[in-house]
Amino acid sequence: MSNTSLDYTYWQDEEMWLGYLDEYPDYVTQGETMDELKENLIDIYKDLTEGHIPAVRHHAALVVA
Repeated sequence: MSNTSLDYTYWQDEEMWLGYLDEYPDYVTQGETMDELKENLIDIYKDLTEGHIPAVRHHAALVVA
């Protein structure tokens, strides 16, 4: 994977770190550490962009004049 910057949202719930990619908020993942959470977010990104997950909903911005 080439260098891609991905925005993500994360939070801590007791001992676990949870988060999702801002572009794909339906796919929440978790990790015992921030590093594990980041690895899981990268794995989800790969699955989403390589077509391994069907019917992916996308997030976009619409400009209305």
